[in-house]
Amino acid sequence: MAKIVLLCGKICSGKSTYANQIKQKYNAVVLSCDKLMLELFEEQLGDKHRMILEKVKSYLYQLAEQIVAANTNVILDFGFWTHSERQSLKQYFAGKGIETELHYIRVSQEAWCGNIEKRNESLKNGETQDYYIDENMKQLFNEQFQEPDDHEIDILYEKST
Repeated sequence: MAKIVLLCGKICSGKSTYANQIKQKYNAVVLSCDKLMLELFEEQLGDKHRMILEKVKSYLYQLAEQIVAANTNVILDFGFWTHSERQSLKQYFAGKGIETELHYIRVSQEAWCGNIEKRNESLKNGETQDYYIDENMKQLFNEQFQEPDDHEIDILYEKST
């Protein structure tokens, strides 16, 4: 029976890299809010960002259900920053008879800051399309992320560099 893998971690923790590493092992389709939003919209959506993000998530959750119904695993590369979001999503899918597995990508503070610097540099050089993270956003993201409790984590992936 197919399942949904939830990738949990801060922005720039290496979730997308990890998703690409495990997608063959899980024979899975990777769904990413960031990739879809960057493909469809300008980088900065301003006041509409939160509203559009919620619509994109809802759409991708429905798509994930359809893919699982076709007996293929799904990896949701979203971040799942809060305890309540993780809990409600697990309950939502359980109510539909869909198994979930939470993979937490834990990154050291030093590596996380380095990842942000690399991302921002790649953006400046036109090497990638992504969201720029300034110091204010970095602080906000760090404060908003709620590290999962041990009982929430099915697989822990620690990333030191």
